[in-house]
Amino acid sequence: MEILVVEDNELLLKAIEFRLKKEGYTIITARDGKEAMDRISRSMPDMIITDIMIPFFSGLEIVSVVRSKFLSRIPIIVLSRVGSEKTILEAFELGADDFITKPFSPNELCMRIKKLLIPQLRSY
Repeated sequence: MEILVVEDNELLLKAIEFRLKKEGYTIITARDGKEAMDRISRSMPDMIITDIMIPFFSGLEIVSVVRSKFLSRIPIIVLSRVGSEKTILEAFELGADDFITKPFSPNELCMRIKKLLIPQLRSY
């Protein structure tokens, strides 16, 4: 399973990448919205994990484009330090499947990924 992780904090990006590779996932990384959109348009991953506050395109714009332009139902998890109800609701209204407020536990992230990917594994 291939997961695109979009995060501009290099240390957090490397930590997520290390943990998810340890779980057996193939990880593609992007440090901003433009790089993420380039990677998505070339090859749709099995899941997207994106921060909201990233350069060029926000994580919410990525969710919106994946759902409307690519018409893809792949799981999307949004990460953010901004845990306001308004932001969370906007993420879900745009089509996010899950929202995790930073800081978060790597174990929690792994469990949420597994929960979202189980239905996809059944369809293969």
